[in-house]
Amino acid sequence: MIGYRARVSHPVRRETRPWSPTLRRSVELFAAFRKEQTEPAVFYNALARDSVGQLSQYVDLEGRLLLDVGGGPGYFRTAFEEAGSRYFSLDADVGELSGLGEIGPGTVIGSGMELPFADGVVDVCYSSNVLEHVPRPWRMAEEMVRVTKPGGLVFISYTVWFGPWGGHETSPWHFLGGDRARRRYRRRHGKEPKNRFGESLFPVTVAAGLTWATTQTEAELLAAVPRYNPRLAYVLTRIPVLRELVTWNLALVLRRR
Repeated sequence: MIGYRARVSHPVRRETRPWSPTLRRSVELFAAFRKEQTEPAVFYNALARDSVGQLSQYVDLEGRLLLDVGGGPGYFRTAFEEAGSRYFSLDADVGELSGLGEIGPGTVIGSGMELPFADGVVDVCYSSNVLEHVPRPWRMAEEMVRVTKPGGLVFISYTVWFGPWGGHETSPWHFLGGDRARRRYRRRHGKEPKNRFGESLFPVTVAAGLTWATTQTEAELLAAVPRYNPRLAYVLTRIPVLRELVTWNLALVLRRR
């Protein structure tokens, strides 16, 4: 159900500052995002803490086995472990995994589109801003549902292609086409962008996410909301075309049947 947040079915550990999609929260996240390229720890630590609060609206993370698909160098590990989760992660890029030094324990190298785990083994399957970097995004989403236990939670968040940051460092020129934006970046900087359109960056839309989430049958859709936006903007996910431009990042929250 679009823009709907399900009522929590069991107690959730409260934080000093309860999570809420307020305008203040959005302003703080976007302020941190401005440092994503120059001081990534500022943004990703803030996003990790925010993710704990957001997930805690649906599941008590204490003692839960959590798989982070595309976990990267470990910013989210600390936040989820502090919340009591038993955390492990998967990533395909060894360089990303070692970004903070040594690769953390409980880390698996593999593909998000072919998760090397049995069916129904984790309590929470989480992915932040990874779906737009794989050529078969909904295959990855299906894999995340598959490895989650019945009753478990799946959280998938991705950058929307037609949003202001859809082209990542090639934005806003991606509005004129991903290939064109990539060529422009190469001419301007003398090197390829980190996120290369057609290789490590692919156009994923709000419409595609909603279609997948509402037509797959293995999990119940609990919420589909613009991740960084305040609650007042949630209604925008119901408006075709406009939602592609203003959503920025879509979060899909599902519970495995």
